[in-house]
Amino acid sequence: MGAVKGKRMPRAVRERQMMDAAVRTFAQRGYRAASMDEIAELAGVSKPLVYLYLNSKEELFTACIRREAAALVEAVRSAITPGEPADAQLWSGLRGFFTHTAEHPDGWAVLHAQARTQGEPFAREVAVMREEIVAFVTLLIAEAAREAHRNPSLPEREVAGLAEALVGAAEALAVWANTAEGVTAKQAATTLMNFAWAGLGNLMRGEPWSPPR
Repeated sequence: MGAVKGKRMPRAVRERQMMDAAVRTFAQRGYRAASMDEIAELAGVSKPLVYLYLNSKEELFTACIRREAAALVEAVRSAITPGEPADAQLWSGLRGFFTHTAEHPDGWAVLHAQARTQGEPFAREVAVMREEIVAFVTLLIAEAAREAHRNPSLPEREVAGLAEALVGAAEALAVWANTAEGVTAKQAATTLMNFAWAGLGNLMRGEPWSPPR
């Protein structure tokens, strides 16, 4: 239920209240269909107040994307303990990712289903977040190669491609996990580790799959 209109509260609290309402509305209605009237009503404030704080629908949507992207990246990073083996770090990061997307389905919908499909500048905001996660996973895969071989033989392009594939699989699996009944974050992370890390393990042992001639 929205807060009582006109109730005094700190600006930061009021702005967070409006952002929460905006994320929920954009996720459930879509960017094009969502209206500032709906967002104001859900937040329990007047529409002029929403405009006063956040200027326009486009700027509000951009602010939502940035907030949710920063929260997702932080969830992944904070789940990881530096210094652990690469597979343990990846496992922790995946659990952090799937836990966050499960606990914040509206935020994930804004990032994955809405912002990426609305063109610039929204798609670019999400791309920046994704590039940060891909870069982090690339480092983990490269570290795994170093752990497996003192002189790793995995080409830089192959490492980058594996990171892209792994992040793409995580994104698709998060969508599935949020719609499939009874799938936990731990189960989703385990599924992806079984799918990806088992294959990476073979690659690290020098046993890559090769297409038939």
